[in-house]
Amino acid sequence: MPDRTRRPVPEFEAVLPKYLRIAHDIRDRIERGELVVGDEVDSERVLAARWRVARPTAAKALNTLRRQGIVESRRGSGTYVADRALSPVESEHNGRTGHYGTPYLESPEMTVLAATMAVPPEHIAEVLGLSAEGVVIMRKRLATSQSGSTELAISWYPPNLAAVAPKLLVAEYLPSDPAVATGQRTVRARGRMRARLATAEEVESLRLGTPSAVLIHELTCYAADGGVIQVDEIVFPSGRWLFHQDWH
Repeated sequence: MPDRTRRPVPEFEAVLPKYLRIAHDIRDRIERGELVVGDEVDSERVLAARWRVARPTAAKALNTLRRQGIVESRRGSGTYVADRALSPVESEHNGRTGHYGTPYLESPEMTVLAATMAVPPEHIAEVLGLSAEGVVIMRKRLATSQSGSTELAISWYPPNLAAVAPKLLVAEYLPSDPAVATGQRTVRARGRMRARLATAEEVESLRLGTPSAVLIHELTCYAADGGVIQVDEIVFPSGRWLFHQDWH
């Protein structure tokens, strides 16, 4: 019999990794009120069976929601809807309010290209509230799929996190966000998009022609005190449909 607890998959989600589709499904159930604060979320075993995936994929989906503050784990008990599960996003490109979530997460499909202290671009320094000469933590990753390179992801962190989350400077896959060690949690995020021509580095990494247009998704995550925790920049190549929406 079909599993009626799972919603139909929109076309824009069909291109996402399976763990993100699982995470989005759980988040949608919370937004619809099917799950409320304090409710227990399906376990890794249940999710793996329902979605016909391996346990690590189900675990990655739950970890995605933990990083976003949507669910929380209780040792020896399970995973539950957190009390800040539905934090709003300020979306500058359409003026509407939604729910936040990082557009990517590190996963085995991600290749870490760099993890170092670097001078950020002027617009990143401005968001982080730093001078043009200051250095910040920079992590750069390349996502790949069977069809090839799909996105170039760059995360920028305030330099003070280097002392409390040193793994940010390790150029290897991190199964969870080391910034959590600071005790900070994203309570608000702001997303915006723009298009431009690809840089020489982006052309090489994403194997694009010259010239090529790319879509930039910038996401800024804020802590409860208003400070910026991180700024993510995701570079998407042209020639791929990322979203599909019907209007009636």
